[in-house]
Amino acid sequence: MIIFTDWYFLAFLLIIPFIILWTRRKDRVLYTSIKYSNFKSLREIVGIDSAKRKVYLLKGIKLFSIVLLILALARPQKGLTEKEFITKGIDIMLVVDISGSMRAADFQPNRLEAVKAVARKFINERHNDRIGLIVFGAVSFLQCPLTVDYGILNELLNRVTFVDEKYDGTAIGMALAHAVNRLKGSQSVSKIVILLSDGRNNAGELDPLTAADMAQAYGIKVYTIGAGRRGKAPYPVVLPDGSIQYRMVDVEIDEELLQKMAEMTGGKYFRATDERSLEKIYDEINSLEKSDIKVKEYMNFKDLYHLFLFPAIMLFVMGFIFERNVWRVGP
Repeated sequence: MIIFTDWYFLAFLLIIPFIILWTRRKDRVLYTSIKYSNFKSLREIVGIDSAKRKVYLLKGIKLFSIVLLILALARPQKGLTEKEFITKGIDIMLVVDISGSMRAADFQPNRLEAVKAVARKFINERHNDRIGLIVFGAVSFLQCPLTVDYGILNELLNRVTFVDEKYDGTAIGMALAHAVNRLKGSQSVSKIVILLSDGRNNAGELDPLTAADMAQAYGIKVYTIGAGRRGKAPYPVVLPDGSIQYRMVDVEIDEELLQKMAEMTGGKYFRATDERSLEKIYDEINSLEKSDIKVKEYMNFKDLYHLFLFPAIMLFVMGFIFERNVWRVGP
């Protein structure tokens, strides 16, 4: 969109038609005032037609330069619409169980690898949010602090593996408290924890419901996911000869506890029994927790007067030179 800031200069364009009429009438009077018995011969002798064309062209150049000068004085500007996105990001801590039971093969290739794959998809679909990662067995470990560098986060997620045997266990309360500690000082408009476990709290010094109370006190919403099929699941066992054999073991998920933790904090509990249901759960959480985006739109104006001023000056100079040296009419 082009606008003229000093638009009142455009009124001078109304004078141009009167100048054209006046010059044409003046030339007509001058042309008809010549008396000669053989006017055709006179035109051939002095080249009146050629001179007239040159004079009209010269006047046209001058008038066009005046028009350009008037347009330049009116200060034309081009309005460029710009948008500024103001985002209110969410702080998210992913808390993942890496105890030995996550080796179960009811998810392919196992629970942990399936969770990692879905978590990567979840991370890549978020925008402008800070996301961190905590893993836990009998103790919890900060794998990645809150960050918007999703490349680094995904790289650290890829390195996650099963906990060492000496740290095997499921300390749900300690893991949640660790996440709360990381989020409690956040100034974000929304803070959430997504905690996934496939077992019961059997380690750590802090009760999971006490940790949920802490989360509630700091305004942190907790989503909990119980991972594992119902009934029994194949679990790998290493035999003395080094080979691996799968044995069916009972799946023991404390769903009542996980559901209570979510309800206390305004979150929601989900049960994932396979890869597809796990992916749907993360998709649902993704849709529930959206970043608010405010768009501020404004106009940025760019001056265009030089596009008219420079050609006007060039035409003025060109007309002056041609009038003095090339198109001089008469002796």
